[in-house]
Amino acid sequence: MKVTILGCGGSGGVPQIGGEDGAGWWGACDPTNPLNQRTRSSILIEGGAGGRLLVDTGPDLRTQLLACRVPSVDAILYTHDHADHIMGMDEVRILNRLVGRPLEAFGMERTLAILKQRFDYAFLPATGPVFYRPAVDPVPLQAGDVVTMAGHRVQTFLQDHAVMDTLGVRVGDFAYSTDLVHLPEESLALLHGLDTWVVGCFQRRPHKVHANLDQVLDWVARLRPRRTVLTHMSPDMDHGWMLANLPPGVEPAHDGMVLTSA
Repeated sequence: MKVTILGCGGSGGVPQIGGEDGAGWWGACDPTNPLNQRTRSSILIEGGAGGRLLVDTGPDLRTQLLACRVPSVDAILYTHDHADHIMGMDEVRILNRLVGRPLEAFGMERTLAILKQRFDYAFLPATGPVFYRPAVDPVPLQAGDVVTMAGHRVQTFLQDHAVMDTLGVRVGDFAYSTDLVHLPEESLALLHGLDTWVVGCFQRRPHKVHANLDQVLDWVARLRPRRTVLTHMSPDMDHGWMLANLPPGVEPAHDGMVLTSA
């Protein structure tokens, strides 16, 4: 199985808008290191017996799919309804054209309800084969469900984002956890035996709704995946600093990073 990190930044990306002369605010990140340039967090799961499963459609989706040379997508999984994870919905229109059909959109009932409020036109009868608007077929699920998505057997699990629940996913010995500040015990139990875990780590100091570095390292010590890759990172998380200071087996993601797993 192949997993592509389409984007690994927080809601504002890195650099954030602003900075001296409008050149961008980099925080602690070295602006000369291209691996510090981060679009909003999303991944693509493919390979094995399955097709291409896109996780979230953030506002940078078009740029990400072009940069990573993704030819098409077979289904979408939404982790939650925050803007940095859904505002690329209009790019789904071209994905519909490429496969000639609406795309299944998996998510918790609240997530799908918010999507329908914001993008009601994407839930109308499809306009194929031209697709003048995005077209999705909603597939509601509950955290803890095991569901086949784009041919992949996906184990979902609950995450606490403080302001809402989010959805984590495990496919084989790979798991993805973005936008969380706490993991319930039943979710931690589903994460034992991982080879690779991509997990949100927003900054070094504590945060109200996102896990910080100490929290993530505590989870890693408990779960002991072979490889942990940090994502959804703010300008506080400099790539070079992390390479020099993270323990063995833990590393930062970067946009376009490709991971392989059984």
